[in-house]
Amino acid sequence: MSIVVQKYGGSSVADAARIVNVARRIVDTYEQGHSVCAVVSARGDTTDELLALAYEISPKPPEREMDMLLTTGERVSCALLAMAIDRLGKEAVSYTGSQAGIITDTVHGKARILDIRAFRVEEALAAGKIVLVAGFQGVSTAKEVTTLGRGGSDTTAVALAHSLGADVCEIYTDVEGVYTANPSLVARARKIDAISYDEMLEMAASGAQVLALRSVEYARKYRIPIHVRSSFAEADGTWVREEGDAMDVEQQLEQPIIRAVTYTTDEAKVTVRHVPDRPGVAARVFSALAEAHVNVDTIIQNTSESGHSDISCTIPAEDMPSADKALRRIVEELGALSYDSDDSVAKVSIVGAGMRTHPGVAATMFQTLADRGINLDMISTSPIKISCVISKDRVDESVRALHTVFGLDDDCIYPETADRERC
Repeated sequence: MSIVVQKYGGSSVADAARIVNVARRIVDTYEQGHSVCAVVSARGDTTDELLALAYEISPKPPEREMDMLLTTGERVSCALLAMAIDRLGKEAVSYTGSQAGIITDTVHGKARILDIRAFRVEEALAAGKIVLVAGFQGVSTAKEVTTLGRGGSDTTAVALAHSLGADVCEIYTDVEGVYTANPSLVARARKIDAISYDEMLEMAASGAQVLALRSVEYARKYRIPIHVRSSFAEADGTWVREEGDAMDVEQQLEQPIIRAVTYTTDEAKVTVRHVPDRPGVAARVFSALAEAHVNVDTIIQNTSESGHSDISCTIPAEDMPSADKALRRIVEELGALSYDSDDSVAKVSIVGAGMRTHPGVAATMFQTLADRGINLDMISTSPIKISCVISKDRVDESVRALHTVFGLDDDCIYPETADRERC
């Protein structure tokens, strides 16, 4: 029998009725002749509620204990879903991340998967059982419970799909697929039927929240097809796979230059002022951030003046406390003047493989923003992405303008109660 790995997000299992709905979907897949391994997230806002409770008790809770706390949400979801499947007459077994053999490094809060030893999962599937795995978690090489960071359940699902040799990894969420922009912000956003790993990777890295960045990295590395679907509808969603497989030649010719406009408001800019302009200084700054497990995105170093320069970069806003500690030390070591941070920034990006062969894309983006008086604080590019750091309060306007100017708007306008398929 072929193996299908499914992942259900928190909104899909938010209450008893939705858990039963997911159970039926899993049983339907099983009755179609597939072995099913489902990865489940914590219910609704459970993780946020646990975080808030922890910070009520302690302003700086120990990282190990935070992981012990946060992994409980997914375990609750798995156990309840197993009960629902049992009531439908099928045998299910739920496993924690450690029971499922998900081995990670020792970094609490954002551990990386090192290995999957899914022996118990394989044995249960071979015995004809439906297997449920708690997402977002694993066990470290030091035998401690760890969490995989934001979107970790997506990563769990894709990693298990690779380990089990699954035909597909289905990611079920509360939207019908990947869109050209956040549909809650851009009413004319279109659903994308198929997209390449590279484009999806850039979208995830620049703010699209439908898939976690690490899960797309894993899928691209091992060529695992991902099908992003809604847990509340039966229609096909978006396929994420190799560019040559994602669509036929005719579809490729019809693709727009830009596939999507993305954004993130969870960014902060940090700047180290007046650092000595000599070889090795930048390496020391970013080594300090790396040792603090801070992810760095856009980087700018100003032109040297009087033997000194400023180094700026963007980081996830959640990493600011770790960056603060690292940069205080590095400022003192380098004899720099100071450092400062700014969390009032955001990043807006355009993504599309078509820009490789179409000149003028950057100019169009910059002119569109300039026409609206939107200042560009920082700019970064890749062969298929252009990102601009702007003021957070101009994000909505920027995304809508870019979505229109690059021809991504849907021809239909959907009333809130309309059926999109009628257009």
